[in-house]
Amino acid sequence: MNQTISNKVRILTIALTARGFGCCAMENDVMLECGHREVRGSKNAQAVSKIEKLMNQFLPDVLVLQDVNAAGSRRVPRIKALHRQVVGLAEKHTCKVVLFSETQLRIALVGDAKGTKHEMAEMLARKFPAELGNRLPRIRRAWDNEDGRMDMYDAVGLAVVFWMRKI
Repeated sequence: MNQTISNKVRILTIALTARGFGCCAMENDVMLECGHREVRGSKNAQAVSKIEKLMNQFLPDVLVLQDVNAAGSRRVPRIKALHRQVVGLAEKHTCKVVLFSETQLRIALVGDAKGTKHEMAEMLARKFPAELGNRLPRIRRAWDNEDGRMDMYDAVGLAVVFWMRKI
């Protein structure tokens, strides 16, 4: 009986925001899907439900999240509670959880802790032109709200940093 051991690692990254979350599924540095999901009403319950569907769909080995408890993180209590629920969901699915801080993301992707989200998004759009190139939002002006698609770039950034650290 021949048995091959697969060395493929499938990850799911989730970037939680006030309006929903960005998500990215990758297997060995190949993007399977990326997008953003909006939630309304009972936001935490809806987000957990949508994340569980993604986990059932992609069956990840690793769940990658932003570290909402890192020094300098300014996340509201609702997002911190949602983060705890998502970590619990990963444990239920026997999925390893990896956390990266916002500073780690910025340093890894743009080489500067003071880099902007738009600089990160531009770099990711160049790295994945077919998936992200035509979705890049314009540069945010000081009086504009953040574009809803930026959470998707945060999720893809988490995945890229995971693979950079893994190699």
